[in-house]
Amino acid sequence: MNLSDADLKKFDEDGYLFFPKMFNSEEASLLKKEADKVYSEDRKEVWKESSGVARTAFAAHKYNEAFSRLGSHPRLIDPVTQVLDGDIYMHQFKLNAKAAFDGAVWQWHQDYGTWKRDDGMPEPRAMNIAVFLDDVTAANGPLLFIPGSHKVGVIEAGHDLETTSYPLWTLDNEKVLELAKRGGCVAPTGPAGSMLMFSSLLVHASPPNISPFGRTIVYLSLCHVDNHIREFKREEWIAHRDFTPISPLNDNCLSELVNQQVSAAE
Repeated sequence: MNLSDADLKKFDEDGYLFFPKMFNSEEASLLKKEADKVYSEDRKEVWKESSGVARTAFAAHKYNEAFSRLGSHPRLIDPVTQVLDGDIYMHQFKLNAKAAFDGAVWQWHQDYGTWKRDDGMPEPRAMNIAVFLDDVTAANGPLLFIPGSHKVGVIEAGHDLETTSYPLWTLDNEKVLELAKRGGCVAPTGPAGSMLMFSSLLVHASPPNISPFGRTIVYLSLCHVDNHIREFKREEWIAHRDFTPISPLNDNCLSELVNQQVSAAE
């Protein structure tokens, strides 16, 4: 998938693009089913909320076939390669859940702020792809973006080690308000299978989910191979150290897996 000139202009202006129904219902259902399997596993890469419900599962592309294929899917890899102008590698892969009633907050932050401070990533030549595995609505903890905030550069942040189960470099309320007065605040919502791509400098957050409906989003953090991390303070399954360029698979790689599973069940 190639981005149009209009797409590229919008990405430059707002710092993100949203594509509803990028993956069909069969592909989205497959990924949701596999996410539930991953969260049920007892392994160090799978983190829980303090309440015990699923929070984050790292590096699922290393131990799950469906997510391995998603990590090399051309609908995700090609547009990022286009924007970053060259080969890319997987810096981080994670499933983030907001469980019904118990999904906790993600504070306001920039992802590159963490990648720079914790991983020694030289420049913000990296971005995120997010794929909705459930319908994401205004009620169940959607991502919140401040459009245009990626143009400010790296913002001073504090290291929050207490609010959630995941350490995060977070922005103070005064700075977030200043940015939002200029750019506003949006919450892209859409059906399962929708896709977001957003700059690693875009200021974003998500509220708690107290609704009766959970939501899971899978994130690929992709970086230009020349911009790979220089420090290795975090676990390899959090900040990957394999800088091999990703070679995209064929476009129907997930549909093929759906068919294989159906055949095996017959």
